[in-house]
Amino acid sequence: MTVFIHVLLIAAILGTGIAAGVFYAFSGFVTQGLDRLQPADAARAMQEVNVTAVRAPLMVELFGTALIAGVVFVLALLGSLEDGAWWAIAASVLYLVGVIGVTGAANVPRNNRLAAASTTDAAGLAAAWTAFRPGWQAWNHVRTLTAALACLGFTLALLAAG
Repeated sequence: MTVFIHVLLIAAILGTGIAAGVFYAFSGFVTQGLDRLQPADAARAMQEVNVTAVRAPLMVELFGTALIAGVVFVLALLGSLEDGAWWAIAASVLYLVGVIGVTGAANVPRNNRLAAASTTDAAGLAAAWTAFRPGWQAWNHVRTLTAALACLGFTLALLAAG
């Protein structure tokens, strides 16, 4: 295995590990902290979090890791990862489907609906939070688990490939 592939796998491990940590923070305590607020205040706070989330730090992390996972996937299919190929393929699919796919299909639409709620209508914001929170949290658990499993898969790919 080349140094390039080792570097790619290490970058994939770091990227998926960071993503798992970010999602875990939300699943583990951020949303519970927001739940301690009045529902309208929780909705306003999450609206602001969502505004700041779509900036370079998180977007580069999520989509840079997706790019790395895609490259590793192709290299694994081409046989460049030797004994670690199947781990790398599984990890890539977990990240691309379970993190990027779920984010785009489940979490972002919920974020957009919450963003559309009027910030001046407390009752509407409270209703928006009540509708937003359970589904968003459940899908965030999926992202947390799949990012962590992808991290494990890339680690096993690196170990298996030598």
